[in-house]
Amino acid sequence: MRCPVCSKPAVARYRPFCSRRCADVDLGRWLTGAHVVATEETPGEDDAPPGNDDATPRD
Repeated sequence: MRCPVCSKPAVARYRPFCSRRCADVDLGRWLTGAHVVATEETPGEDDAPPGNDDATPRD
C-alpha cells in the first residue's frame, strides 16, 4: 500500500500514510474543504435547527 499523500510505502503505525506528517497534511485538507465527500444534499440543507421544519409564522 502506498501513502495517498506522497506515494511512499505506508507504515503500519500511520496506515494508510507513511508518517505523522502525511496524516496531518491529509487531515488539513479535509478541514479546509480541499477533500469532500460527494452527496446529493444541497448546501445549507442541514443548517436549520432540529424540530423547526415549518419556518413559516403562524397567525
